[in-house]
Amino acid sequence: MTEAAETSEAGTPEAGGAQGAADSTAGRTVFLVAHTGRPAAIRSAELVVQGLLKSGLGVRVLADEAVDLPLAPGVELVAEATPEALEGCELLIVLGGDGTLLRGAEFARGSGVPMLGVNLGRVGFLAEAERDDLDKVVDRVVTRAYEVEERMTLDVLVRTNGDVVHRDWALNEAAVQKVSPERMLEVVLEIDGRPVSGFGCDGIVCATPTGSTAYAFSAGGPVVWPEVEALLMVPISAHALFAKPLVTSPDSVLAVEVQTGTPHGVLWCDGRRTLELPSGARVEVRRGTVPVRLARLHHASFTDRLVAKFALPVSGWRGAPH
Repeated sequence: MTEAAETSEAGTPEAGGAQGAADSTAGRTVFLVAHTGRPAAIRSAELVVQGLLKSGLGVRVLADEAVDLPLAPGVELVAEATPEALEGCELLIVLGGDGTLLRGAEFARGSGVPMLGVNLGRVGFLAEAERDDLDKVVDRVVTRAYEVEERMTLDVLVRTNGDVVHRDWALNEAAVQKVSPERMLEVVLEIDGRPVSGFGCDGIVCATPTGSTAYAFSAGGPVVWPEVEALLMVPISAHALFAKPLVTSPDSVLAVEVQTGTPHGVLWCDGRRTLELPSGARVEVRRGTVPVRLARLHHASFTDRLVAKFALPVSGWRGAPH
C-alpha cells in the first residue's frame, strides 16, 4: 500500500522561485540515523545534513551519534531513540547496512514516521538508495518527491505454563533457535490452533514477506513479493521428512512449542532483541497491528530490485514478444 507524499505548490518553479522554495521547507524537520562506526557513513551523514540545511530543512540527530559526526551548527540533538524523539519530523533517514536499517525501523515504527534507507552495506533490501545517490536523496526529500509504503510486521507473544511472559514485534522475522550447538531443539509447529509437525532442528523462522529475503531466505525459504500479504514458517536444518517452508494466510496464527525435556532455546526478533526460551515455552506469531512505513523514491519493480541486489544472471532474456 502506497501513498504519495504531499507536494507544496509553493515549491514549484512557477510559484515564486527562491521565496517559494524557502516557504516549502519552512518548519520542516528530518531525523537522521547513521552507523557512525563506518567512515563512509560519517561522510555520507555530513553530506546529507549539509544538503538538507542548505535547503532550509531542520535536522535532528541522536546526541551519542552526534559526537562522531562533523555536524554544522543548528542541528538539533535528542538524548534517546524513542518514538517521542521523532515528534514533528516528516521523515527518518537511515544511513547504514541492514542492521542499522532495522534499528531505524525499530525507532520509527512507534511514531508512524516513514523511514528512508540509504544502503552503505552489502545487500540492503530495506534501503531505497545507495551511497552514490545522496544528492538525489536530498533533492527528493526537499521536494517531497517520494511515496510512502506500509510494510507488514509481526506481533510476537511468548507463553510459559500458559502465562504470557513476553511481547515483542518484528519487521523481518521472529526466529526460535537452539542454544546448544551439540543438541537439536525439539519443537512442534502449529498453525491456526492445529498441530502440523514435530521434529528436531536448529530452529524455526517465522517471517513476513519483507523478511523473506533475509534470514528466511538463508534458511531455504521462498522469496515473497512485498505486496503479497502472507506469513512464512521456515525450518532450519530440520531432521524430518516433512520440514518444508510453509506460507500461510496473513490472518493465521503461527506457533512454535519448545518440547519439554529438550535444551532451552532462544527467541530472536529481527536479530536485535533476544529472549531465552525454557523447555515448554510457546511462541505465538501473528500479523502485527502496527506496520512500518517506508519512503520510496523509485517505481522499479521488486523483480528488478531482486535481480540487482543478488546480481542474478539475466543475460539472454528477450522479453515477451510484441
